[in-house]
Amino acid sequence: MTNAQHLQEGQPIPDFKLQASNGKSVSLEDFRGKKLVIYFYPADMTPTCTQESCDFRDLTPQIRKAGAEIIGISPDDLKSHGRFIEKHQLPFLLLSDPEHRVCESFGVWQLKKMFGREYMGVERSTFLVDGEGKLIKAWRKVKVKNHAQDVLDAVNGS
Repeated sequence: MTNAQHLQEGQPIPDFKLQASNGKSVSLEDFRGKKLVIYFYPADMTPTCTQESCDFRDLTPQIRKAGAEIIGISPDDLKSHGRFIEKHQLPFLLLSDPEHRVCESFGVWQLKKMFGREYMGVERSTFLVDGEGKLIKAWRKVKVKNHAQDVLDAVNGS
């Protein structure tokens, strides 16, 4: 598989299989034939991740109308995802990647710095994938303001 850091538009994305907030195992194959928005975020219930997830929640009807589904992936466990979904009424699946294997395969598990401390964590990133599992567009080091709208615009334009 191509290094995710160098994934180019039109290339297949890494396949994945993770436990989802609905209790089922979810893979890329489950979305075959539909566009898919995959957003990677650091943690449930944190202010920026909550804002991003709620922005996607608010645009879910338009994203689905454009023929795409949304999934969020973080290292949090399913119990945490369940509370996050319930508190913020998120209408899409959240997938749990506690060993960060999928995060690593997409190149979003990276060295981060905060308050002079270095640690490994999720770099907020979003990937738009076509119905055959090929990358349409990638957003890395996402700034949340207007991001969900930018994704919707890309879904509509693809």
